[in-house]
Amino acid sequence: MYDPTVARLTYRALLGRRRALILGALPLLLIAISVVVRVLAGADDQTAADLLGGLALATMVPIIGVIAGTGAIGPEIDDGSVVYLLSKPVKRPAIIFTKLIVAIAVTMVFSALPTLIAGYILNGNGQQIAVAYTVAALVASIAYAAIFLLLGTVSRHAVVFGLVYALVWEALFGSLVSGARTLSVQQWALAVAQKVAGGEMVTSDVALPTATVLLAVVTVLATWYAGQKLRSLTLAGEE
Repeated sequence: MYDPTVARLTYRALLGRRRALILGALPLLLIAISVVVRVLAGADDQTAADLLGGLALATMVPIIGVIAGTGAIGPEIDDGSVVYLLSKPVKRPAIIFTKLIVAIAVTMVFSALPTLIAGYILNGNGQQIAVAYTVAALVASIAYAAIFLLLGTVSRHAVVFGLVYALVWEALFGSLVSGARTLSVQQWALAVAQKVAGGEMVTSDVALPTATVLLAVVTVLATWYAGQKLRSLTLAGEE
């Protein structure tokens, strides 16, 4: 299911000079803000939780997921170069699975690692806050990569739709409408983080069993449907 050639081409596309600069901007901003906050306010658990929850998990992780997930396949579909990839003797589900693995890896590196560094800067991992939010970023990276890879497969405006979901649904509606939080990747990831932290500093509106099931179901269904859409695209091109 994993094709090294497809993976290498995808990594090259995602980590090109321009895209790498975009991917690295938010993590650097998070770390810079963390340094300033630590210098000005000192080590404070609540401040660390607020910054990691508000900036890292709620903003940085989904945006990086949008860039990595849609960028793994969207540009190839837009410029037509996907036809050359589909002409190779590689199964369509293998293409999607490989691109998903690459998108997950890139999202994790550019989101979870900076979250861990920022957490240790802010309060030295007091009350397991840094580790908890890092685990949340890792878990969210998987779901976001699958969702945004699917968007990149089905729409030419995947980046726009992805940003609307990340910034409007997750950040805006998720903070104002309690019912929307049940359908929020951020809240699912927070449920896992809450279990890791084991205290009151990290909380979620979704129970851990529900969050675990939803994370798995959304990831699997998004990956499966992306494979089906890619198969349909192949058949349309052949006809």
